[in-house]
Amino acid sequence: MTVADINYDDVMTRWEPNARGRLEQAAMELYGERGFEQTTVAEIAERAGLTERTFFRYFADKREVLFSGAGALQDLMVGAVAGAPEPATPIEAVAAAVEAAGVLLGERGEFAHQRQAIIAANPELQERELIKLASLAAALAEALRGRGVGEPAASLTAEIGVAVFRTAFERWHDGANRRDLTQLIRDSFDELPGLTASPSTSVRG
Repeated sequence: MTVADINYDDVMTRWEPNARGRLEQAAMELYGERGFEQTTVAEIAERAGLTERTFFRYFADKREVLFSGAGALQDLMVGAVAGAPEPATPIEAVAAAVEAAGVLLGERGEFAHQRQAIIAANPELQERELIKLASLAAALAEALRGRGVGEPAASLTAEIGVAVFRTAFERWHDGANRRDLTQLIRDSFDELPGLTASPSTSVRG
C-alpha cells in the first residue's frame, strides 16, 4: 500500500477521540427525537460522524447504549458493601452502596433523566431494566454474604436496598421535588424503621 492509497478520512474517523461519548450522545438524541425502536445503528453512527464498525467496538447493540454502564454501577455498589466498616449493619452497608450509586448518577443527571424517559416508553427496555435490577440485588446479597450475613437476611436486605434505590430514583426523575438523588435515598432509608414500628395504642392527652 502506498501513501496515496490511504484513506485519511477513514483513519481520522477510526482514531477520533471520545468516540464512545459521541456515539452515546448521538444515540440519546435520536432516541429522544425518533424513539428507540425507530432508530438504527447506522443512523447513530452517522449522527456521531463515525462508522457502524466503530459503534460495535463499544456497544453490542443499540440497547447497550442505555445499559452498558450497569456493570460499572454494580461493581461500585458491591465494592461499597464490601468496604463498609466492620461494625456496620447489613442495611447500613447497603445504604452506603446505594448512596454511592446516587452520587454517580447525580453527576450524570441529564443522561440519567434521558435514559429513564426512553426506557419508560418501551416495554422491552423496561423488562431489561428489571433484569438488571434483579442482577444487582443478587450481587449485593452475595457481597453481604461475604461479610458474614446469613440468609434470608442477606437477600432481604439487598432487595430492600434495590427497592429504595428505584423508588428514590423515580422520585428524583419525576421532578416533583428539588432534593438531589442522594438526599432522597437517605430520606427513604430513614423511613424504613417506621415501616416496622408498632402503632401506639395508648391515648395521650
